[in-house]
Amino acid sequence: MALRRRLLPEHQRRTREELSDELELSTGDALAKTSAFWTMLALSAVIASAGVLADSTATVIGAMIIAPLSTPIMGIALAVVKRHRNGSVGYVCLGALLVVGVGAVFSLFLPPTYDLVDNSQIASRVTPNLVDLVAALATGLAGAVALARRDVAAVLPGVAIAISLVPPLAVVGVCLGQGAATLAGGALMLFLSNLVSLVLMGIFAFTVLGYSSSADEPSTRSPRTTYLTITALFAVVVVALGANTVLTYQTTRWERAVASAANEWLGNAPGASVDSVDLHGTTFDVHVTAPGRFPPADTLLKELDGQTPDGFHVIVLGTRGRSIDVGTTGR
Repeated sequence: MALRRRLLPEHQRRTREELSDELELSTGDALAKTSAFWTMLALSAVIASAGVLADSTATVIGAMIIAPLSTPIMGIALAVVKRHRNGSVGYVCLGALLVVGVGAVFSLFLPPTYDLVDNSQIASRVTPNLVDLVAALATGLAGAVALARRDVAAVLPGVAIAISLVPPLAVVGVCLGQGAATLAGGALMLFLSNLVSLVLMGIFAFTVLGYSSSADEPSTRSPRTTYLTITALFAVVVVALGANTVLTYQTTRWERAVASAANEWLGNAPGASVDSVDLHGTTFDVHVTAPGRFPPADTLLKELDGQTPDGFHVIVLGTRGRSIDVGTTGR
């Protein structure tokens, strides 16, 4: 097959036995492999949780590099292609719970006034969209091809950085520990989209590259059921991320409209300007710099007429702790 030869020259091809030994933690020297897996995953969870709470990109990247969670995830893909169970699903589920638990423990040390959405490491992982899915699919394909070839193992650290697995799980734990279930759900969706993308592209790559089981080999699972399950999961992820993408786009439009209206509202106030607008639930927080008095609040509501949906609350937060409750749009 021409495509297979181009992607994987025969002299660089890993055998199916070598790939199985690499990805299946319960075969070969299982004790050594599982010991290394749990040790490195626990350390990665600690590093990721600390990096998230410290809002440190460099620390989070370090956690990505040493995180071994992608190994059993790609092991799931290989198991599907070989049509043999290898225990990888159990390692992924238990590993995910471990990371979430570590994140939840770290959240106990946060002060009561800690604002999760002000942390860029958290904010960037709680609103996944279709762009994240496309990146995950490409990364999964790159990782699968790299695993199958002997000569491109050096790209695997880059793949580990590109595919976000442990950090979003740490964010899930931190957010759950703080009672922010909605934020935790967004981070969990990011992890699930990356998980499904890795498995899907791993199945595709390993099949194209010729790692499927032969017709005379015994099978422990139905390929039709497996493929239908993965396809259904992928469809759910696409729909959820698509809806989130639309919501994010619409939210950005509303925030820009409120910022524009607020600038018009502050137009006659010397030295006044809008710093930012944030939508939390159904409340717009308008952060402004205004040395003097605020203009009448009802004027801002008139500026917002038709710019946002009815029923949204608007609060203006000024310097020196000053704030005014503007009211509710559409009233």
